[in-house]
Amino acid sequence: MATRTLDPQEIEVVQLHGLLLSGVAPRPIALASTVDREGNVNLSPFSFFNVFSANPPILIFSPARRVRDNTTKHTLENALETKEVVINTVNFPMVEQMSLASTEYNKGVNEFAKSGLTAIPSVRVKAPRVKESPVSFECAVENVIALGDQGGAGNLIIAKVVLIHIDDVYTNKDGKLDTIKLDMVARMGESWYTRANEAALFEIPKPIFTQGIGVDKLPTHVIKSDILTGNNLGRLGNAEKIPSEKEIAQFISTDDSLKKMVKDKDFYALHCRIRVYIKEGNITNAILTTFSIK
Repeated sequence: MATRTLDPQEIEVVQLHGLLLSGVAPRPIALASTVDREGNVNLSPFSFFNVFSANPPILIFSPARRVRDNTTKHTLENALETKEVVINTVNFPMVEQMSLASTEYNKGVNEFAKSGLTAIPSVRVKAPRVKESPVSFECAVENVIALGDQGGAGNLIIAKVVLIHIDDVYTNKDGKLDTIKLDMVARMGESWYTRANEAALFEIPKPIFTQGIGVDKLPTHVIKSDILTGNNLGRLGNAEKIPSEKEIAQFISTDDSLKKMVKDKDFYALHCRIRVYIKEGNITNAILTTFSIK
């Protein structure tokens, strides 16, 4: 299959905007609540958003200039005026209301009322927070960086978290946020969203405190396997050590079918078994099987 190569300078901004939103996804959603100098409330979602620092705690989101007419959004104007914002997270039970809040109502229209979301007072900032949000971050706007002055240009709102509100419905018995309970949503391209529910969630052991052996240390027949995927190789390469000859021999001796695979150099059957072990989460046996034929 062919790969297209595009120069951003040679395509229309509308097309580039769509490509970026579909190609860089999923993106978390910041449902930002702000007020202007007169105290008029605004609520609007943004998917150019993430966390960038824990010490100090910094969240950044970007209300881009509208592509079609180069106008700015009320959230940006309010953040520049008051230097405050509440960033509310979005989960599945409120996703339709969040989407409704993205409607481009005239200035002064309260999107809380339009979306049916509940405004409750914040503690350290004037803007209200969203009661339905699992987590809300009261923030002081430390800086706003304009990335351009044409339609589609972003404006990075650098927001320092000054207070965090957590709905205990979404915590586990240890008081930590529970990923499964949170049921968060994220933005994709066009009108698509994705849901981080239980069926879509999976865990990968992080190679932070230990050093994985690396894919390059796996046997060549495994690296070149048509059965094992790149993800399979990545999981095997995350193993802490290559098993010793004694460990391998002892493992083979307990399994007659594995003995036959080793004797016949049946790589197909061997790789299929490795995949099964990985799927079951039995990485110890997967690694032992991997190195049973070198």
